[in-house]
Amino acid sequence: MATNATPEAPTEVRVEIYDDYDSFLKQAIREYYSRGWKSRRGNFIALVIASGQIVSMAADSVKDGSGLKKAAFGAAGVVALRFGLRYFLSGPVGLLLSAAVVASAIGYLVKHQKEITTKVGPYKTLITDTRSKFEEIQGGYRAGRYDSAGRNLMVDGLLKRLLEQIDEV
Repeated sequence: MATNATPEAPTEVRVEIYDDYDSFLKQAIREYYSRGWKSRRGNFIALVIASGQIVSMAADSVKDGSGLKKAAFGAAGVVALRFGLRYFLSGPVGLLLSAAVVASAIGYLVKHQKEITTKVGPYKTLITDTRSKFEEIQGGYRAGRYDSAGRNLMVDGLLKRLLEQIDEV
């Protein structure tokens, strides 16, 4: 199953986005990245931070030992951003994510910290509102008000609205 974020940027939609909000949010971040994150770096970095997934991914990497050495050097924030970006952008997009891109994102974060941090709050609000709408759709599906095709169509619409609202914030 595939969908188009824009006519120029086809992205593969994973089936789990219709059942799980975290998967839905990761798909939104992947699509936002594929739409040209370089022209909207501040928005992208703020979105990744606001999603709240970076900390859990960094914690997982420390628990399994893969991030322990880097975390021990006191670069927890940088490690969290790196692991968060790698996690969210795994797959074909992740292959394009090189060390230079990560360094560029971290450099941008340092230089534009104030701009990015002002966007994190509104993005968190947007993510919370979108979660509520997602849960309403899931509740309707579980209650039998929608079939799976109807639910999937509504989730696709919610994803599209979220992506539009990210740039409006």
